[in-house]
Amino acid sequence: MENGQPQTITGILAGAERLDKALAEATELSRARIQALIAEGHVKVDGVVETSTKAKPAGGATFAITIPPAVEAEAQPQDIPLNVAYEDEHLIVIDKPAGLVVHPAAGNPDGTLVNALLHHCKGQLSGIGGVARPGIVHRIDKDTSGLLVVAKSDAAHEGLAKQFKDHSINRRYLALCGGFPTPPEGTIATRIGRSDRNRKKMAVLDKNSSRGKHAVTHYKTVERLENCALIECRLETGRTHQVRVHCASIGHALLGDPLYGSTPAPLRKLLKEKNFSRQALHAAILGFEHPITHEYVEFSSELPADMRELIDETMRFNR
Repeated sequence: MENGQPQTITGILAGAERLDKALAEATELSRARIQALIAEGHVKVDGVVETSTKAKPAGGATFAITIPPAVEAEAQPQDIPLNVAYEDEHLIVIDKPAGLVVHPAAGNPDGTLVNALLHHCKGQLSGIGGVARPGIVHRIDKDTSGLLVVAKSDAAHEGLAKQFKDHSINRRYLALCGGFPTPPEGTIATRIGRSDRNRKKMAVLDKNSSRGKHAVTHYKTVERLENCALIECRLETGRTHQVRVHCASIGHALLGDPLYGSTPAPLRKLLKEKNFSRQALHAAILGFEHPITHEYVEFSSELPADMRELIDETMRFNR
């Protein structure tokens, strides 16, 4: 849909089933997008406009879908440097630095990853729900570094979103926590919801609570350091602040975490000297089934310099 021109997709329906389902299977459009296009009168079957998503045309019927040019997103493109781990016509994987907000919001109207992607992907976005915007299917906190995947098209967005909903995405974080988790490897399973005491924080809720969502983190100690440990956390679910809340809940909050942290006294001086004022958390591994090719792809990101320096500055702990 370059130069603001509409796009027409034509084809033949394979069998007699609901129109929205049949068209979604015959094209790379999501079912939700198909339903919207039918409602807007942009779908013809055997040359006649069809306005019912539940219509069941006969197998062999021809179809034509006219897709209007995607309207411009409200956020504006900005030339912000990006570290691109992978990119094709369907999606892009970004290695995000700490300090970069993912999505515009109150307090951060611009200067975000979305603004950067609108510039980087200009002319490549086929429209998410009819809007020329990157499809954000998951986020990582502003002060967390590492990998995240963004869709460029409706079909890629739907495919990735389904995998996140099914918890089939392979997401592994590296973190520096205070002290040494006991046991050194285990699983934390709780309900996580908004804190009653501080609305900016999430909290572990009573297991019988009707609020919040089930959250599961699998952790293992990678290396024991002086008064802290490097751990790997594999997310089975993806709740807001999940790793930070779960580590704090077992008494081993992440170093530098301004919301949930309680840095061991011997390390406070080091963090101050290094001006380390963020949670020591890095999204190191991201693996998923490519939503279009259906091949499994996996990406890795090295620890950023600030976390690496913290590790190098601490003495190795000998049992």
